[in-house]
Amino acid sequence: MTGLVDSHSHCTSREFDADRDAVIRRALDAGCRAIVNPATNLQDSREAVALADTYPEVFACVGFHPHDARDADEKSLREIEELSRHPKVVAIGEIGLDFHYELSPRDVQERVFRAQMEIARRRDLPVVIHTRESTPTTLRIVEEYAAAKDWRARRLTPDSRHSLPKGVFHCFSGNLEEAWQAIRAGFMISFPGIITFKNAGLAARVASAISCEHLLLETDSPYLAPVPHRGTRNEPAHLPLIAQKLAELQRLSAEDVARATGYGAYRLFGIGSVGPGRFTYTLRDSLYVNLTIRCNADCVFCDRKGEAVIKGNNLKIDREPTVEDIIREIGDPRRFAEIVFCGYGEPTIRLDAMKEIARWVKQEGGKTRLNTDGHGSIINKRNIVPELVGVIDAVSISLNTMDPAQYGALMQIDGPRFFGAMVDFAKECVARLPRVVMTIVDMPEVDRERAREFVEKEIGATFSARPYF
Repeated sequence: MTGLVDSHSHCTSREFDADRDAVIRRALDAGCRAIVNPATNLQDSREAVALADTYPEVFACVGFHPHDARDADEKSLREIEELSRHPKVVAIGEIGLDFHYELSPRDVQERVFRAQMEIARRRDLPVVIHTRESTPTTLRIVEEYAAAKDWRARRLTPDSRHSLPKGVFHCFSGNLEEAWQAIRAGFMISFPGIITFKNAGLAARVASAISCEHLLLETDSPYLAPVPHRGTRNEPAHLPLIAQKLAELQRLSAEDVARATGYGAYRLFGIGSVGPGRFTYTLRDSLYVNLTIRCNADCVFCDRKGEAVIKGNNLKIDREPTVEDIIREIGDPRRFAEIVFCGYGEPTIRLDAMKEIARWVKQEGGKTRLNTDGHGSIINKRNIVPELVGVIDAVSISLNTMDPAQYGALMQIDGPRFFGAMVDFAKECVARLPRVVMTIVDMPEVDRERAREFVEKEIGATFSARPYF
């Protein structure tokens, strides 16, 4: 496994004084391409910057941990802001609130937390948040600052629907509702080795229920070593164990997790880069075919015109692939569980190319699936389902909602017209094809149970809900 980013490791900790260089070298050998070192006080911030200066792969955060908030006076906070101007400083942190130990009084913690949020806003830097037994209060404070229009408002691409992340809640200990509250405020979530523990409980449930696009990997070294190293000194070289466990919880491959969380670190910290646009990409054990980024719809939850990245795969192509391009990249289709026509565009816009590739895949012993908005017949001005028989094994159709008006608003199209066409397409697929799944994006305003009942009872398809991200 390569390309891992340890988004939170205290390599400046005294526990590493005897072998710090070896620790960092082991991390690189284990597949880490970057380590983010948060600080806990002024001296630690200075050391974090010095360490980042020493190793190209190490990046620094500067700030006062809530335990050390009692030592943060105006002069030291000014120095934190000055340190934040160093080119290897990627965030203010680790900052926040800790109501478990209360090594600093709560009012002092909050004052220093707010002062450092102000530094982050002025410097337009993200924050690394620590919260323990204080999640509701911490969320309330970060939401106040998240509303500032001049903080982290930049977009990676001019047309992206999403501004840059504002920070990360590290070693997240809240529930799923609180996690989504943080995500809606523009924050990411990370989990260390606790998700590998037998008593992971809540952390594992939350980690399995959030789209990987919102997650980062971390070790929190030298603390919280993952199984089978629990109880020993933790270090960044153990990050693959955490990535593997997160992959199990996410039902992804470890490579998918490394790629997706690496892209998250790029968006949050500016570490690394996005790769070139891809015609094909792998998720789990399937190969996905990115035939086009054209679409007849412009869904409010889709960033097709912006970043166009799925789990770290860049789908922003500068030309549409030929049939020969795709066949060459597939190679032997039997290597994959299925070949899926799914990118950031609508595959049936290139119906003839899709059918030719799918026919070849079937001849070579592979399986095929079409992910579609269900508008292929209206796009091609004929019933296309008979043309899919024998070449497409499964179809996944974006239902999105049962309300035609809401359907139109979500997809920014003529709702009643295209909703009806999608339903007709789905019924035809159920009648003629082996497997049909209809999906919704799990948004609060969408009636999930009504959609499920419609799909299962009226259409006769399988229902699925995918997280909104």
